[in-house]
Amino acid sequence: MPGSDWGDMPATVATAQLPLVVLLLALGSAAKVATIRADAEPGGLTRLGPAVLVPERWRAPALAICAAGELTLAAGMTFTTYPLFRWAAVGFFAMSTYVLVDLRRRRPDVGCGCFGEVSSRPIGVRSIGRTVLLTAMAVGTLAYPGTGWAAMSGITWTMAGCTAVGLALLAALSPELEEAVARLRHRAPCEQRPLAPGTALARLRASAAWDDHRMLLTGGEPMDTWRELCWRFFAFADRTPDGAPVDVVFAVYLSGRRPPVRAALVSADGAPVEPLRESMAVSA
Repeated sequence: MPGSDWGDMPATVATAQLPLVVLLLALGSAAKVATIRADAEPGGLTRLGPAVLVPERWRAPALAICAAGELTLAAGMTFTTYPLFRWAAVGFFAMSTYVLVDLRRRRPDVGCGCFGEVSSRPIGVRSIGRTVLLTAMAVGTLAYPGTGWAAMSGITWTMAGCTAVGLALLAALSPELEEAVARLRHRAPCEQRPLAPGTALARLRASAAWDDHRMLLTGGEPMDTWRELCWRFFAFADRTPDGAPVDVVFAVYLSGRRPPVRAALVSADGAPVEPLRESMAVSA
């Protein structure tokens, strides 16, 4: 590696971001292809990000098209200097940010699907933060005149340090790493891992969602509890601030150190009083 280039730090940072953007695009493409080829259980793609926005028979093709697009961008940025590929990467990550924000509001139960099936954890601020960071990195690559291959083959110590910092930030914003570690330990996806209801109840009682509702609960123990895939649900008798009787249903995600917890109020006839909402900061 050549010597120090601290005097040209902006250019060095821009150069260091190109290999990271290419790496994330390639990993995302490979993971999506692996998810499609794995022939997951029926309905598995209904929990993966943008796939929920298209009819069921188009979900696998849509994921394949996304994977092909990411691979094309990665190859174009690696072997050419055409600005089209870099501007397309900026647009891709910016659009991904918008889609994830919209999905988090409309479908709080689905994962981002960024890295295929391993990204089935509900979308949270970390996943959105990662796409924001990647958008900024993609913008930074516009300042580098060479190919991605030239950036990787001509790496300097300073550039290596900048790349390491960027990689650490991306890792911190990637809940998939926690899921991968959990799968290595348990060798089963989240929805197939056993977890005692008492453990999920303890996680619920440590959450902000519980603090928001516990003063109005008419009983300390749930009336009913059930599990659906990677969520454990608890139903409690509750009342609104004006005294009307309702049920509050808590949903606790069963994976991660700081699992998402959501709550919804349901009237006696089963109609929702308010939509399912997130009541605590999540680490997804």
